[in-house]
Amino acid sequence: MSPDPSDALKRFREKYELHFTFLSDPDHSVLEQYGAWGERPGRGPGVIRSTLLIDPDGMVQDAWYRVTADGHAGSVLQTLEAGAAGSR
Repeated sequence: MSPDPSDALKRFREKYELHFTFLSDPDHSVLEQYGAWGERPGRGPGVIRSTLLIDPDGMVQDAWYRVTADGHAGSVLQTLEAGAAGSR
């Protein structure tokens, strides 16, 4: 989700040939509800880079805030695998 307008997100998606949809939240009301908008040290207010794991019922099962790309996907995958093993 991004505060950028949907046309900018569409151009970004096409430029990088991404195969998923970005959600536009220009007034950052949804970002605020998920705790993904706020003060960033040394950078002022804006998007707090975050990942939220949402189950099929729409409930947040896990959340990571102030993430960086290095190793983050592995953390999410580990959580998903642990959940899948627990549901067997």
